[in-house]
Amino acid sequence: MRGDNQIYGQMEYPDELHEECGVFGMYDFDGNDVASTIYYGLFALQHRGQESCGIAVSDTSGPMGKVLSYKDMGLVNEVFTQEILEKLKGDIGVGHVRYSTAGSSTRENAQPLVLNYVKGTLGLAHNGNLINALELRRELEYTGAIFQTTIDSEVIAYHIARERIRSSSVEEAVARACRKIKGAYSLVIMSPRKLIGARDPYGFKPLSIGKRDSAYFIVSETCALDTIGAAFVRDIEPGEIVTISPEGGIQSDRSMCLTPEKQARCIFEYIYFARPDTVIDGVNVYQSRIMAGRYLAMDSPVEADLVVGVPESGNAAALGFAMESGIPYGTAFVKNSYVGRTFIKPGQKSRESSVRVKLNVLREAVDGKRVVMIDDSIVRGTTSDRIVSMLKEAGAKEVHVRISSPPFLWPCYFGTDVPEREQLLAYNRTSEEIRQVIGADTLAYLKLERLPQMAGGLGICSGCFTGNYPMDPPKDDIRGEYQR
Repeated sequence: MRGDNQIYGQMEYPDELHEECGVFGMYDFDGNDVASTIYYGLFALQHRGQESCGIAVSDTSGPMGKVLSYKDMGLVNEVFTQEILEKLKGDIGVGHVRYSTAGSSTRENAQPLVLNYVKGTLGLAHNGNLINALELRRELEYTGAIFQTTIDSEVIAYHIARERIRSSSVEEAVARACRKIKGAYSLVIMSPRKLIGARDPYGFKPLSIGKRDSAYFIVSETCALDTIGAAFVRDIEPGEIVTISPEGGIQSDRSMCLTPEKQARCIFEYIYFARPDTVIDGVNVYQSRIMAGRYLAMDSPVEADLVVGVPESGNAAALGFAMESGIPYGTAFVKNSYVGRTFIKPGQKSRESSVRVKLNVLREAVDGKRVVMIDDSIVRGTTSDRIVSMLKEAGAKEVHVRISSPPFLWPCYFGTDVPEREQLLAYNRTSEEIRQVIGADTLAYLKLERLPQMAGGLGICSGCFTGNYPMDPPKDDIRGEYQR
């Protein structure tokens, strides 16, 4: 059983999805300290993980292999102070923000991982999820490896370190290790004199290169480049391994890269996870969400007076629905910006609702109106029914729910927190039954055939909707035990 919050033995399952993490790497060829810039980059990626974060840096002109690092549980602005950042002296570094599941939410599992071995040191940050992590971990344990964490990122780090002993370069060691691991991974790796980025052959998770003056960056999302004033250079291609160094600049040795498979980008990067001001593999996320709303209006029209989005991820799709349908777009919800990742959750008998703490309805906007409510997904349904109820209590005559993704029917094994089938509201239920559960007047989902269109025709993974995964899932479901 997976859960995000465990309170005194009682498991709670929030009705929202989570991305597993974000990565940020930087190398300043002029020798300037990078920690403060990495901090702001992680701040821009905070939406990808809110439980822990960390930064590791090294001075390429100093002692070979000396790494300074700091990581802890909490948000970026909670973990790092000016005093801590000033102590992290170095011109090359990697940073990480992480979301985890119950049982693995510990400081030891925070990243980046720093590994000391016979060839020096490695700093590693990972976004994704391996499907053969348990197999590789057991193999390493039987040859004497001692693990300090329960995350599969440490398995990757160990394999890179072992391959480095018989490789001529660290990028060759990364390539050899990547041929052993299976699943989703976008990696940023810091060696004593190089910054390396690697993306799995399917391209599940995004990874981009940026440049500012003499500094280079490898990041999960382009919005992080905008935040620190860097120019986007290009995306790292599926299966590609990129090396950044003062001697060679940006290098990509095709002999070391993995053969791209049938590309399978996580469609939820476009629907929900990525910030709307991000561009992934040439496709603007904001425009993707606008198109999802337009498709909903084309395929599932309804007569109404107002279109509203559930903040924040439903807003762009709601605007697209309004643009296509001609129904006015408006604001129906006020979001409490100060509700962080942890607030005291009321008990079942309490009148307070976690949804009401986060959202309040503008009665004047919806009273007496037929409302189209756009949201990005329905997972367990516990949030959707409360929001529909709130709208009707505020005077909405009708509430028509439109979802900018298809129904969830299968779990995810590649780094998205989609639970097992029995916990999914759409499992073994028709759309009409789901409509009754959430109390909507009508309900419609985005059609499956629209997904490639909203992703600009790129290859996508839609396994959580269809059960057709780009690779065979693991026989043992270890998602709650070995996660980034």
